Amino acid sequence: MTTPLFPGSVAASRLRVYDWPDADGVPGGSPHLHTASSEGYVVLSGSGEVHTLTPDGLAVTPLTDGVTAWFSPGTVHRLVNHDRLELLVVMQNAGLPEAGDAVLTFPSDILDDAAAYRAAAALPDTGDEKTLATAARARRDLALAGYAELLAAVERDGPAMALAALHARAARLVHPRVAAWSALWEATVARETERTRAQLDALATADAGILGDARVARADAEPGERFGMCGRLRVWPRAEALPAR
Repeated sequence: MTTPLFPGSVAASRLRVYDWPDADGVPGGSPHLHTASSEGYVVLSGSGEVHTLTPDGLAVTPLTDGVTAWFSPGTVHRLVNHDRLELLVVMQNAGLPEAGDAVLTFPSDILDDAAAYRAAAALPDTGDEKTLATAARARRDLALAGYAELLAAVERDGPAMALAALHARAARLVHPRVAAWSALWEATVARETERTRAQLDALATADAGILGDARVARADAEPGERFGMCGRLRVWPRAEALPAR
């Protein structure tokens, strides 16, 4: 039997938002957007904010105990850490964000050069804590430099026009990966959606359908933490990669 996917074929990770201050003394993560996936935050502890930009304009959502916030693809978001902010991050389309669905708000000249973007977005494969932290912070600061450009464009041209230019650049960057994304999506999200459709059809005729195939899965967190775009991540392997138990 295959191992069941995590409900909805989403991915979950625990995030300790960076406390590195930027040039203005504001601590937080790297501004970015997702090109195909929605994202949600469940506050676990601490406090902070998520700064967002949509065609409706700029907004600030406080993140405190009991708050859950989420947003759709194309939303530029930046996490700000006021006091040891930790989140449970829930990502739609498990696998796509890890495959490059996210686009950082680097300066436009980097976004217009795919090779330059890949080099700027990559972190070292190996290294000690200090080396990796230095690289992650430099990447964050470069995204903030591009974010400042974006905010200037919002002031000059309005949010809808400024975002349209960024979205066009993001689409060009991810275009070469979409065929692989589609195959992954068909094997996970589409498969789960079709399974539910078939089960509803079965239940409509009083047929138990897949109920006899009930299974339980478990995943242990990978050891240590990764340096992510917005903070230090504790991650779990995707369910479809787990052996059946």
